Amino acid sequence: MRGAFFFVNLNNVWQLLPTMDETHCKFTIGQLIHHRRFDYRGVVYDVDATFQGSNDWYEQMAKSKPPKDQPWYHVLVHQSWQTTYVSERNLEEDTTEAPILHPLTEQLFTGFENGCYLQNLS
Repeated sequence: MRGAFFFVNLNNVWQLLPTMDETHCKFTIGQLIHHRRFDYRGVVYDVDATFQGSNDWYEQMAKSKPPKDQPWYHVLVHQSWQTTYVSERNLEEDTTEAPILHPLTEQLFTGFENGCYLQNLS
């Protein structure tokens, strides 16, 4: 539902936050992506509306200093055991429509149809 909000409790302070629809994320859970800088394929398994990592992690790992106020994605990396945390700026749609090979796909998704993984909602 566009424009919906939800409440979260952070350290006993209730905050009103927009839902993902309000943040206009370019990619969705289960979508195949390609990393522009590091040339790997993957699948999105979670989305943060804004950067949720630590400042230390950002300084050490995000060398191109992508914006923190835009969506960041948790990605399973194809033909690897790795997962990554990537700014939307560094991603583009993967047009191969081929499934990825990662040991966690069967735990996080229920299947693969039409170039997209189906999210496990249980």
